[in-house]
Amino acid sequence: MKSSRRTFLITSIGVASTLALSRQAAFADAPKVTEADPTAQALGYKEDAAKVDKAKWAKYAAGQDCGNCSFYQGKAGDAWAPCPMFGGKQVSSKGWCSAYNKKA
Repeated sequence: MKSSRRTFLITSIGVASTLALSRQAAFADAPKVTEADPTAQALGYKEDAAKVDKAKWAKYAAGQDCGNCSFYQGKAGDAWAPCPMFGGKQVSSKGWCSAYNKKA
């Protein structure tokens, strides 16, 4: 039995949608990084960027936060999203760490 182009496209869209939704669900289940996490301590992660020790982390500048970092994998408005710097664990959009890199 031959598959038509239309059937192929519909099936492809269905598969792509399923993969996208399952990936999004996996992110929602990812644990949140705590400030006690060894990687978080090494990178100076703070859940609230306003609490960064500016004497210790001179790289920090006002206005920098995870939500506008290129590593933040969430959408604008997401309170928490995965970050590859923390093995895919979720970081607060209002957080900060020394790996901060301004989103282009």
